[in-house]
Amino acid sequence: MSAPDTEQKKNNLALWIFIGLIGGIVIGTVLNYTSGPEFIEKYVNVAKYGNIIFLKFIKLIIGPLVLSTLVVGVAGIGDAGTIGRMSVKTIGWFIFASLMSLTLGLTIVNIFQPGLDFQNQISEATATNLVTTDTFTLEHFIDQLIPENIFVALSSHKMVLQIVIFSVLFGLALAGIGEKGKPIITAMDSLAHVMLKLTNMIMWIAPLAVFSSISIVIAEKGVGVMVQYGKLILLFYFALLLLWSILIGLGYIFVKKRVWSLLRHIEEPIILAFATASSESAYPKLLNQLERFGVPDKITSFVLPLGYSFNLDGSMMYMTFGSLLIAQAYGINLTLSQQITMLLVLMVTSKGIAAVPRASLVVIAATIAGFGIPEIGIALLLPIDQFLDMGRTATNVVGNAIATVAVSRMEGEEINT
Repeated sequence: MSAPDTEQKKNNLALWIFIGLIGGIVIGTVLNYTSGPEFIEKYVNVAKYGNIIFLKFIKLIIGPLVLSTLVVGVAGIGDAGTIGRMSVKTIGWFIFASLMSLTLGLTIVNIFQPGLDFQNQISEATATNLVTTDTFTLEHFIDQLIPENIFVALSSHKMVLQIVIFSVLFGLALAGIGEKGKPIITAMDSLAHVMLKLTNMIMWIAPLAVFSSISIVIAEKGVGVMVQYGKLILLFYFALLLLWSILIGLGYIFVKKRVWSLLRHIEEPIILAFATASSESAYPKLLNQLERFGVPDKITSFVLPLGYSFNLDGSMMYMTFGSLLIAQAYGINLTLSQQITMLLVLMVTSKGIAAVPRASLVVIAATIAGFGIPEIGIALLLPIDQFLDMGRTATNVVGNAIATVAVSRMEGEEINT
């Protein structure tokens, strides 16, 4: 297939995803205003399958895609010293980005104090709306980090960290045995290309998933919920806009004006993440598009899987907003040192839980309890969690793209778009 044909197909897919987004908003609004609860429930029960089918296909390819690309990338790097150096740079960037996001969120919430608008809604936050939370423990984290059986890990999209650990060790072992490991590396490279081709095929279901996701949310909740929570939604997206500006500025430092080309390359993953509120839906396409942008395979296959679990800039911002908003709503005055301590706890406890449904709410509830803030307060966020989730997930995509480019340049790699 020629390059113009490939580019034309890419543009057509982006157009159809956008059409699905707008169509979902229109249909959802019409249904919310013209249909009764029973019809909306019937519509939701049918429309949800568009998103379910797409996400199941995405979950199907996550494990093999991460395994194959990361094994080939690590084997291509070749030595443990280089892996260690890249790991330090990658994790260092993730910590820097997380702290930046948390600090920005802390500043904005303290200036505008959006939680004060919710003090009259405390009585409406009932326990029936709560999500189940788990306490973070080191044992649990280690259990999620180290695989007992790689085939079990590959069978679940929720065990990406375990696949990453195995892939790094396996890739290093392959590089260490020299010529004998080349057939396996070649096979893994072929598998990686097959999975990327399969990704492109699956992406044509994305417009349907986008349409179903958006139309369901609007049909059930209506635009009224956005008016009721308008200040919080606008403030949160204003904070995300500032965060995007900072991230793009950091990207400019590393690739200059090509940062705009980077944003054009990742527009599809951004739209997918925003519309479906799922990092999983965007990961395969983001991997593909960063390689198209010119980032070496060995960098993308190493940084992105780690970023999928550790570099959640948008989620960091959301957890700051959520935690401090609940404290403000309950009239609990936290000192600056308490707020900073809470944010550091959030930064640690949030790592490695990206695949858990409503992970940010789980982390918020598990963290605020330790500071005397009622966990029931997360019920205040539930009516608009989907709307906020869309923005924070898209921001996670941008943050991981910038992180991958930054690590690539820090490694001295040239990026040829």
